[in-house]
Amino acid sequence: MSSSTAAPAAKPPMRDALVEAAFRLFLRHGYERTTVDDIVALAGVGRRSFFRYFPTKEDVVFPDHERCLADMTAFLAAGGPEHDPVRRVCDAARLVLRMYAENPAFSVQRYRLTRQVPGLRAYELSVVWRYERALAEYLRGRFAGRPDGTLRADVIATAVVAAHNNALRSWLRSGGTGDPGAAVDHALGYVQETFGRPAGAPAAPVWAGPVRDGEPAGRSGPDDVVVLVSRRDAPLWRMVQELETALGRA
Repeated sequence: MSSSTAAPAAKPPMRDALVEAAFRLFLRHGYERTTVDDIVALAGVGRRSFFRYFPTKEDVVFPDHERCLADMTAFLAAGGPEHDPVRRVCDAARLVLRMYAENPAFSVQRYRLTRQVPGLRAYELSVVWRYERALAEYLRGRFAGRPDGTLRADVIATAVVAAHNNALRSWLRSGGTGDPGAAVDHALGYVQETFGRPAGAPAAPVWAGPVRDGEPAGRSGPDDVVVLVSRRDAPLWRMVQELETALGRA
């Protein structure tokens, strides 16, 4: 036997209720004129409940970034030496895109709000910097011991963030229409083509360094021969780069 009365809709979790109440008030009264007291009153909770989830009013505008940063850090930490480090950081950036794409309406709303409030733009820049530092720290570990390894790590991390944000913001400016994944893939493709390993290439040359009597040698001498093993389709600039690395280490 069916019931004629529908079951009451489940209430959203308190954290989600606070975010929803905050944005309703931001749209109605503006960000600056909305107080934490206004938000908790509309959400029907106390001030202590608000600060349990959000240290500041700015944090309620960016409720998922801490989780996303933790997911990115864990993803990078799980990468092994068999993973191309440049592809790995590009895939890590796609985790940020996925967070935005999960709720396009909210993401567009937040983007428009941050464009109007200088304080939120500054807060957003600090969030972006933390993502960039996470990528750079991973790359520094992968490039440790290589000539200009730290510089290379920082440049690639900056390029990944710039490419990702260029595509993401174009999607947000369009009102969240179209496929953001395709746009981000296209932008990150430039980074991978410039800095990454060619598709199908081994993780590193079998050996790039001085050889004596057919065996790798630790130190170079006047009679040493440097052998570089690489794929036939590897670009010339990459082979030169590996050769310079070997000679620098030698």
